Amino acid sequence: MAMKHVEGKNKGNIVVYALSTCPWCQKTKKLLSELGVDYYFEDVDLASPEDRKRISAALNKWNPQNSFPTIVIDNARCIIGFKEQDIREAVK
Repeated sequence: MAMKHVEGKNKGNIVVYALSTCPWCQKTKKLLSELGVDYYFEDVDLASPEDRKRISAALNKWNPQNSFPTIVIDNARCIIGFKEQDIREAVK
């Protein structure tokens, strides 16, 4: 399963690792969409076992606890959890 893309204003390469049933993950994606930001996301719980291995390896680099949501910005910064102010500042 490939990452899903939400079109918007380019504020860098933003990737959200989420769970489809997580309310904080849903709030994160909703906030990014409301801000009109271009981003990619993967709902890890809906991924195939092979994709989960790939996702887990990527997540371990940023968030060894593999908690959600995990937002990676420009492969240089990570926000773990729904931290609205941090997210808003990151996509200014």
